[in-house]
Amino acid sequence: MIASGCVMKNSCYAPRPGCRANDLAAGPGGAISDRATNDRPTPGSCMSDEIELKLALSSEGPALLIDHPLLQTLTSRMVSLGNQYYDTADSALRSRRVALRVRRQGEQRLQTLKSAAESHGGLSSRGEWEWSLDGVECNAAGLDVKGLRALEHPALSGLALETLHPVFTTDFERRLWRYRNDDCDIEIALDQGGIHVGAATLPICELELELKRGDPACLWTLAEALCAPTGFADEALPARPANHSKASRASCLASGWPEPAAPGATSVDTLIDAIDIWQDSQDPAWLANAEAQCEQLVQRWTIDNDASCREAGERILVNLRRGIVPWRSRDWLGLRQRAG
Repeated sequence: MIASGCVMKNSCYAPRPGCRANDLAAGPGGAISDRATNDRPTPGSCMSDEIELKLALSSEGPALLIDHPLLQTLTSRMVSLGNQYYDTADSALRSRRVALRVRRQGEQRLQTLKSAAESHGGLSSRGEWEWSLDGVECNAAGLDVKGLRALEHPALSGLALETLHPVFTTDFERRLWRYRNDDCDIEIALDQGGIHVGAATLPICELELELKRGDPACLWTLAEALCAPTGFADEALPARPANHSKASRASCLASGWPEPAAPGATSVDTLIDAIDIWQDSQDPAWLANAEAQCEQLVQRWTIDNDASCREAGERILVNLRRGIVPWRSRDWLGLRQRAG
């Protein structure tokens, strides 16, 4: 099991013969690598397999992360990423739980369709189709509509693709490191920027660890190392797992956040979801929902005589009762096996 905050994206259509996974993938940090192709996709086109751990950071987090001794030993590079997301006037793509974007990096553009994620105990699977728009004829909105039709994706069935138009943008700076040892190969990405819907904005401040090789447990091992206090900083990295993608956050900013409701079964995942929404919406009802869920979890761990989880949950609860985002990363990392 991959614990809360880990996302796995894999293919749900079989690759066409002779096509390797990742052939249509973006390169590190979303850059369009030499693996990308100008060919339009076909039914069964290749998609990338991706396992990643995402942590939201406080505003003080990036500076502490950049100064971490482990990262000081690695070479970093910066990329600027601009993303335009599309939908119909009646939000058909959102209702069908797919996202369509065009990513811009310098003079390069990449079109991506992402299908709905299914999460089970923090493990999420979703299909992703990506292809370069270099040399491809696009419509007035900047989309390769013919390429979308070629996918024959069920979520696009019956839609007037020519009516797709820009609905929101995300723009951020991504700082990249590559961490390798005998057991794993992990890309480390620090994203800082904003989500924009008209005049409304949300901040982007997050750390993503993407597994290139190795066991998913290596993501948590690296996260623990990056979050721990060091000799140069007595303060642990202020971070927490985040389940909501940039696209889902933008959709809520555009159309409004859902009303809180008691989850069918309270878990660390549903608590993280509630905190994600509260932090973006600043809705007191979502803060109350997160507080109630945390209380239930603490009671459960008390009954189970799970002192470690109970103590971590109590510290998170104290922050929620004060209306403070619980940034104590060691508490969240201690709960990483409690995603169910």
